Amino acid sequence: MGLRVAMVGCGAVGGYAAGHMARNGVDVTLIDAWPEHVAKMNADGLELRGVTSQESFDVPVKAINITEVQNTPKEGPFDIAFISTKSYDSQFAAALIRDYLTPQGFIVSLQNAINEERISAVVGAHRVVGCIASNISAELEAPAHIQRNVPIRGESYTVFRVGEQHGRITDRIEQVAELMRHTDSAKTTSNLWGERWSKLIINSSHNGLSAGTGLSGNGMALDDKARLVQIKQAAETIEVGQALGYKLERRKGTDPDEWVAAAKGDKAALQRIEDHLLEEVKTRGEGQRPSMGQDMQKGRKTEIAEINGFVVAKGQEVGIPTPLNAKIVDLVQKCERGELTPDVKHIADW
Repeated sequence: MGLRVAMVGCGAVGGYAAGHMARNGVDVTLIDAWPEHVAKMNADGLELRGVTSQESFDVPVKAINITEVQNTPKEGPFDIAFISTKSYDSQFAAALIRDYLTPQGFIVSLQNAINEERISAVVGAHRVVGCIASNISAELEAPAHIQRNVPIRGESYTVFRVGEQHGRITDRIEQVAELMRHTDSAKTTSNLWGERWSKLIINSSHNGLSAGTGLSGNGMALDDKARLVQIKQAAETIEVGQALGYKLERRKGTDPDEWVAAAKGDKAALQRIEDHLLEEVKTRGEGQRPSMGQDMQKGRKTEIAEINGFVVAKGQEVGIPTPLNAKIVDLVQKCERGELTPDVKHIADW
């Protein structure tokens, strides 16, 4: 029997990656909790759309609801199960799929935030690897319809980074990287935790800010106040990561220390970082919105506790203050409860 893959959670990134796998002949089962999404995928296939016509196609897929997982043994166990749910559902998803893996089967966390340890608590650390998705910017806009708002990166930027928790390069992460190359560029890494924290820097400075202000990706870059808040939030997260001992990655030609210097008033560094953020506007579609901003628009629970709240908690552990990350947690939670409406005015005095 050939390789069998499960994608647990088939929203924006999970659905997009699974669709590309299916298009390239991978035996992948898409598992999701949204009945209309599952029904539409089975009836009409998955509609993947991008910023160019070459990225846009429909692909037949095999999709099931989470209530149907118990029927999968009829086709055999899964060799690899990707989890691409929201972070707060990580352990639920791991428990759901755990008993349907082969003896050597393992789970790949294809998620925002840092969930490998949560999943390991359910299935054991030896059965969990991580996969960071960087700058893919996709949205599940309707049942079976996923829109990507940035172009295929290819050799210009590595989108997927796959690593083991222990840091060694293994055959299985090479196998996962090969699966991810059906979607876009991918590599293996010996620096999973540094890569994870480097992605957290981006998430912590974009996602909550979009959710709390209502601004899009480009809107945050073009608004002077929001742009400065982004830089200061990123700097807080960088300082926490450095205190934890992680080897942080450069971000499209910018060094982590530049962001910290910019946040602390170095005018030359601030100009370089602002130029970088404004240049990024040219690479994004106008509809691009971080996932937490999408969740807020749709009235869904956000990952604010698992992203910015996690930064605050880790900052307390190492004695690094994170006031802006704490403020964005408070703002987004108030918006979730309906006490406030997302608006850029909320950050006016930050």
